[in-house]
Amino acid sequence: MEENMEEGQTQKGCFECCIKCLGGIPYASLIATILLYAGVALFCGCGHEALSGTVNILQTYFEMARTAGDTLDVFTMIDIFKYVIYGIAAAFFVYGILLMVEGFFTTGAIKDLYGDFKITTCGRCVSAWFIMLTYLFMLAWLGVTAFTSLPVYMYFNLWTICRNTTLVEGANLCLDLRQFCESTELNMTFHLFIVALAGAGAAVIAMVHYLMVLSANWAYVKDACRMQKYEDIKSKEEQELHDIHSTRSKERLNAYT
Repeated sequence: MEENMEEGQTQKGCFECCIKCLGGIPYASLIATILLYAGVALFCGCGHEALSGTVNILQTYFEMARTAGDTLDVFTMIDIFKYVIYGIAAAFFVYGILLMVEGFFTTGAIKDLYGDFKITTCGRCVSAWFIMLTYLFMLAWLGVTAFTSLPVYMYFNLWTICRNTTLVEGANLCLDLRQFCESTELNMTFHLFIVALAGAGAAVIAMVHYLMVLSANWAYVKDACRMQKYEDIKSKEEQELHDIHSTRSKERLNAYT
């Protein structure tokens, strides 16, 4: 009988511990992090392959070759963009982890306000810094999205020409784009650019989500800090009243004796 009771108490304790752990997870930050990683993965992976496909298209259809030496040509620019993609992937992997850690600490600060963890001015400054940094990253991703939309726009125009070949029949063209309509490589490359554009858009949405989460956390922490100061002042005043009451009681007792 006693063993069953002890086993039930153990199971209850494990259940309460699991509920407490689940309650401390910053779900909003977790969703934003998953969205950010998915967007960055799509943009970096498909963008890298699309750039490689662009090099093959330039060499195959336009008969362009790399310039010898340190001359800055289109192939060098593409290589630079590839290295930028590597940097973006690494940087935002680390940044997503930092934002998740900040979300865990903020959630813990709010839930354990009167425990061992205390909200400090430094914590609020860190939250404000993350808000400013995330806002700048959102603007940067908007620029990346706009830049990635250029090859998608070019593909859309090419697709329109291929579907309406009668519009250019009989016209004197310097470059007849209809020769690329049956190119599987070109079609795959621009579809990769479309997926990369979708990834950049997902990263923008993730940044906006992070801004909402960080702003809400900063407001909650600020209000919780004010409440903590109020409770500290209230506790101090109650202690002073208690001390005054105890002192007066002792004085009355001494007067009677």
